[in-house]
Amino acid sequence: MANKLLNALNVSRHTTDLVFGNFQYLLFLGGLGILYIANAHFSEKGVRRIQTLQKEIKELKWEYTSIKSETMYKSMQSQIDESLEPVGLDLENKGPKVISVK
Repeated sequence: MANKLLNALNVSRHTTDLVFGNFQYLLFLGGLGILYIANAHFSEKGVRRIQTLQKEIKELKWEYTSIKSETMYKSMQSQIDESLEPVGLDLENKGPKVISVK
């Protein structure tokens, strides 16, 4: 049966002995190939995560800048005066009071 298969495939006994004699080496090469592919997938996953984190950092910086500018605008004297008017407080711009001691 095996001889019929070898004759049908036109493979000599020497070729099959060579393949099975180097089977460990072929398995080693296959293992290296699998490790290479796994390493490529792992590095691509890491690159995608880094890109996602960079995008998130950029968005957080924009949000920080927006909040900072809004806070600076609301802390101006004129904006504080406007925000206190509905409560009934009025900070008139008379300037500082001078206290003189006799």
